[in-house]
Amino acid sequence: MGSEELKHIHEAFDTNWISTVGPQINAFENSLSEYTGKAHTAVLSSGTSAIHLALQLLNVKAGDSVICQSFTFAGSAFPVTYQGAKPIFIDSETDTWNMDPDVLEDSILKLKAQSSKLKAIIPVHLYGMPYRINEIHDIALRYGIPVIEDAAEALGSKYHDQPCGSFGDFGVLSFNGNKIITTSGGGALLSDNKVYIERAKYLATQARDDSPHYEHSQIGYNYRMGNINAAIGLGQMEVLDERVQRKREIFKIYKSELASFEDIKFPEEPEGHFSNRWLTTIVTKSFEQRESIRLALEKENIEARPLWKPMHLQPVFKDADYFGGNVAEGLFNRGLCLPSGTAITEQDLGRIIEIIKKVFNRRGRKG
Repeated sequence: MGSEELKHIHEAFDTNWISTVGPQINAFENSLSEYTGKAHTAVLSSGTSAIHLALQLLNVKAGDSVICQSFTFAGSAFPVTYQGAKPIFIDSETDTWNMDPDVLEDSILKLKAQSSKLKAIIPVHLYGMPYRINEIHDIALRYGIPVIEDAAEALGSKYHDQPCGSFGDFGVLSFNGNKIITTSGGGALLSDNKVYIERAKYLATQARDDSPHYEHSQIGYNYRMGNINAAIGLGQMEVLDERVQRKREIFKIYKSELASFEDIKFPEEPEGHFSNRWLTTIVTKSFEQRESIRLALEKENIEARPLWKPMHLQPVFKDADYFGGNVAEGLFNRGLCLPSGTAITEQDLGRIIEIIKKVFNRRGRKG
């Protein structure tokens, strides 16, 4: 947090706009549209609520199927179940770690042969790395399936100089406390379709009809962002590019110091991909190596988490259909997220790197 956030918060307090309407909400939505190039934006309570509303707008219902990336956070897939629909999980490819286009197309052909009602595809820009947008969207267009682009971790990332969040029929952002900018909690739904966003705002405000009293013709949700949260977001937008720069600097420091260890691999940016490097992630040679690093850091009171556990391996989705091999599973077993907050100091980075080096030097001596 910085001084700009407080300035916008004070403006909201001074004018008494502290509910889910107010000028800061309008300004934040306009700022996000301008930044991403998506014409219309609704700021909401979370990225998960944004996906849920997108599914509602696409009329996803019980008996339908939605194709999801397996290697991601549960918030990408949970909303599918809110609609009574069936998530279909797709494995990752090895370069971006995101949805594999070849597996995607193979799954569509097989599902269509089974007469499945495919209503949407939800690919994810994982850890800020753009997925293979051209390939995924070409497939979606060929089979007439809308894309809900989950850019929750990718604000500030680009694909061939176009901002992530601007490619799908819907774009989804998150402003959770761990994201590159935050409103303490929140998200956004973006679209070039004005009717979609107007409808999303209606549903997000308890589906209140235009009436002097509280009239409801449909079921709605309490999904709208508060004006104070939007005020924080306005201030955060002013430092977004600086945050991206710092995240990329952190990645470069880790890589320059650790790349000489053959058993540590860093995800590279394929041609045309620009990652905000939301989290610096590594993949080791084995589960044992990953755990050695994680536990050594934990011993020094430094948290490092494994990569996302794939959705098809989660107990709650044990009966879901899955297409692909074991790429996502391998990444989970061998991958680690390193401390990457933009407030991290050079001294902190040096200490973390030194601990990791000691793990490998110790292993080398034992070998």
